[in-house]
Amino acid sequence: MRVLITGAAGFIGSHLTRYFLNLGHNVVGLDNLNTYYSPALKQDRIECLKKWDNFVFTCASLEDQKALESVFEENSFSHVLHMAAQAGVRYSLSHPRSYVSSNLVGFQNVLECCRYHSGLQHLVFASSSSVYGLNSEMPFSVHHNVDHPTSLYAATKKSNELMAHSYSHLYAIPCTGLRFFTVYGPWGRPDMAYFRFTESILNDKPIQVYNYGRMRRDFTYIDDAVEGVYRVAFSPAGSEPGWSGQRPDPATSSAPYRIYNIGNNQSVELEHFINVLESCLDRRAIREYQPIQPGDVPSTYADIDDIVRDMGYSPSTSIEEGLPQFVEWYKDYYALGGP
Repeated sequence: MRVLITGAAGFIGSHLTRYFLNLGHNVVGLDNLNTYYSPALKQDRIECLKKWDNFVFTCASLEDQKALESVFEENSFSHVLHMAAQAGVRYSLSHPRSYVSSNLVGFQNVLECCRYHSGLQHLVFASSSSVYGLNSEMPFSVHHNVDHPTSLYAATKKSNELMAHSYSHLYAIPCTGLRFFTVYGPWGRPDMAYFRFTESILNDKPIQVYNYGRMRRDFTYIDDAVEGVYRVAFSPAGSEPGWSGQRPDPATSSAPYRIYNIGNNQSVELEHFINVLESCLDRRAIREYQPIQPGDVPSTYADIDDIVRDMGYSPSTSIEEGLPQFVEWYKDYYALGGP
């Protein structure tokens, strides 16, 4: 297989690339190494991937239509795994144009390239649990309505799902969208809470605990998330025989299109998460309780029944198992001790 993975220098993208390379697939990784967070961390992820002979890296932006077209023209991709995006809920409040450029214009360029690329078996793209927005029915199901986003980031991810469906319907492109739920682990994103908490706790600085500690998240370990993507990638979306326009199911379609949640099927209190992190670090956190921030939602909880049934997906990593692995990596990467 020859696979294109966009966002290959990102957190999920780099782990996914490593997974495919280990299995012997040929991977072309694309990333623009932007400055949303440390480009050095992104470059280090890429350097780790370059030890594989079946890996080729291209530095380019999704918004650069000609560069993206060249990548497709030079390769015969069987699969496109689109993990690249401008991430972050709060950043979208201050930098909205970045989300329009990357998540809308960039994704449209990916779709156009897939449209004209013969031999493509499956387009898998990253969506987000953020699309559930104001929905408060738990657990979040792919069969729920998601028309009330609370941030521009969430709105662009919902838009990606709609854009992909239109291309799937018009051009019979098998498309599957994956709504990721708070993925964490080694080589993670420095803008994520668990990463910032770790840095602050180790430096005896206070951590900001939003919604006065009453936040809940479905924390998903990176290895579980990657396993889910891999299972989906090799099961191309098909049309749903019983799909009805009179009772439209948001998760399926008469087109070859599907939506799945990638989560751990557990909603964990943020206070408990911090307690486990303190145990891993053998230090106490200095908590500063804050109100919920604009764009945030108080709780997430993934219903994963569909992907379990269809793909045999079985996340198995609790935060008690996953957080120590992140902390071990963090200390090693930042030379703070350890072996």
